[in-house]
Amino acid sequence: MRRWCALGLSALLLGGCVAPLPSGETDKLERPMVDQPATTDARRKAKIHVELGQAYFQVGRYGVALDEARAATNYDSGYAPAFQLMGMVHMFLQENQIAASNFEYAMRLAPGDPEIMNSYGWFLCSTGNETSGLELLTKAARNPYYQTPTRAYANAGLCQLRLKNDAAAEQQFQRALEADNGNMQALFHLAEITYRRGAYEASKRYLAVLNQGGEPTAESLWLAIRVERRLGNRAAEAGFVQQLRRRFPESPEYQAFLQGQYQ
Repeated sequence: MRRWCALGLSALLLGGCVAPLPSGETDKLERPMVDQPATTDARRKAKIHVELGQAYFQVGRYGVALDEARAATNYDSGYAPAFQLMGMVHMFLQENQIAASNFEYAMRLAPGDPEIMNSYGWFLCSTGNETSGLELLTKAARNPYYQTPTRAYANAGLCQLRLKNDAAAEQQFQRALEADNGNMQALFHLAEITYRRGAYEASKRYLAVLNQGGEPTAESLWLAIRVERRLGNRAAEAGFVQQLRRRFPESPEYQAFLQGQYQ
């Protein structure tokens, strides 16, 4: 799966450690700050800059995304989503110390914000602090004001996979599907987990839903090939092989097929 230099106030965060949140602060149930109405002109302008920055981040314009986040803090130094956005960009750039400082500062400004909990929770999971990351992701997913709990459940599933805990990961991905039955990431990982434990019919069902919901990937086609091979469905296997060869001839998955690496 694909992973995903701040100046101004964020530069101050590099000068020392951010103090830990007081006990119980993250137990607050807050509405995401990005969903709250702007009550001042400064907050309205900060919100606009963060929305622009998020759009640039999603298309890989990381420098522009940082510029927009900085502009937001110039208007409103207490707007936590700006520091969350900085953290996300630095995380993607693998500048983990800077990312941590920005995420921690965002959490201090809005300790009960589920959007920030989700981002920071995944950052912790991906940098080796899975226990703390799972705690934040669970709190984010259970916040009734969070409109996309499927994201936090899916991230918790990925975190459990990092711990090699398929049973716990499966439970989290199932919850992600309950929150959004079109969560493609959850469907794919459920197909993988059920395949690993030998539940090939279940894996096939997840893959069928996945492929109905969008264009197949090299990963999903390769998994479908292995599932059909285990089930002895040679015609279906050949069909998926043909798709993999036609769509992704240079992919590692097609090379694995050519080399007979089915495990």
